[in-house]
Amino acid sequence: MLDIKFIRENLNDVITAAENKNIKIDFDKLLQLDDKRRDLTQKSEEFRMKKNEASKQIPKLEGIDKEYLLAEMKTLTEDQNKIEDQLIKIKAEFDSLMLLVPMVPSKETPVGKDEDSNEEIKRWGELRTFEFDLKDHMTLGRDLDIIDNERAAKIAGSRSYILKGDGARLEYAVLKYAMDFIARKNYILMSVPVMVNRFALEGTGFFPGNEDDIYELEKDNKFLVGTSEVPLGAYYFDEVVDMSQLPIKFSGVSTCYRRESGTYGKDTHGLYRVHQFNKIEQFVICKGEAEESQKAFDELKANTEEFLQSLNLPYRVLNVCTGDMGKGKYYMNDLECWMPSRDGYGETHSCSNLHDFQARRLNLRYKDESGKMQFCHTLNNTMVATPRILIPIIENNQNEDGSITIPEVLRPYMANQEKIEKK
Repeated sequence: MLDIKFIRENLNDVITAAENKNIKIDFDKLLQLDDKRRDLTQKSEEFRMKKNEASKQIPKLEGIDKEYLLAEMKTLTEDQNKIEDQLIKIKAEFDSLMLLVPMVPSKETPVGKDEDSNEEIKRWGELRTFEFDLKDHMTLGRDLDIIDNERAAKIAGSRSYILKGDGARLEYAVLKYAMDFIARKNYILMSVPVMVNRFALEGTGFFPGNEDDIYELEKDNKFLVGTSEVPLGAYYFDEVVDMSQLPIKFSGVSTCYRRESGTYGKDTHGLYRVHQFNKIEQFVICKGEAEESQKAFDELKANTEEFLQSLNLPYRVLNVCTGDMGKGKYYMNDLECWMPSRDGYGETHSCSNLHDFQARRLNLRYKDESGKMQFCHTLNNTMVATPRILIPIIENNQNEDGSITIPEVLRPYMANQEKIEKK
């Protein structure tokens, strides 16, 4: 959420940001509602002041003068109530529009309508040349009996999967390695709720706008999260954190759920786009200063690059454009791993700096050196998400005999097993 004062003072920039992020907002209506809100607030305050003054005078009066002032108090209260009833309606409409206003992106963010305008800024790793017929991860998984999507679909419908035997062991090896990796960097591991209240999704910027992609548990008035960014962001909701604690570094561990409502017919094969997955998330809360959050952003991205390099997975880094980055993002990079069967890179990580966008919605603050209240900055990046990361691990490490070489860093988590072979 942006400050209404900032919106008024930078209206053209905010309007441009909304257009570039493909978000439709009636800014004229927003400003009119703000005018009404401020006018009604002032009138309500004037009534309150008159009532306070009358309250001081009543004990000093007697007879008809006292009756007259009591009658005037009653009229003032009725008029104030009418004003405040109007104010409640206006404020609700104003707040609803304010939740739609996007963060103004950084000047380094390319302008574009969708992912086709994302700009590649880095590549790492050598692409392997295969001297035998390449198999995709699903063929390898079927041959080795470690992936079963057919029975998963029978049980749970499309975009479901089952990992079996060494497939399940490989998944949890990756997750445990990621947990140990990020814990060594002094990120606090957090096992978090995946069923949350609406405010957590509104506060982190997923509502309004992403309702179709989030599973709703109507009977309980709760929602299933698509990332532990949601409970991690809401952890300090409406609190003032001690500045000496900043930056606060969390790593969320959770199962995640996404309806993928807008992607039917896209990436439906295999483990790439599924409804349920496991994820280790990095999340940082820092001082509300651009230099501090940029430093945190660089660290988050460096963590992920080091992680991918330790797995020897070729990847590239993309500077994400305005139309592909979401309303709350100030600056965003995606990391994509090389997936041989796709003959291209596929997104596996997403690193975002949101400045104070989430903190304002969550009322997440700290007192600076002078004692002045400031909003924090928040950032997030994937540490690892399974099963998608298994695609490049399996495909890049396949052998001519159909076996899969287990990356060296994962072997301690699989009893020092070196390969996944047909039983």
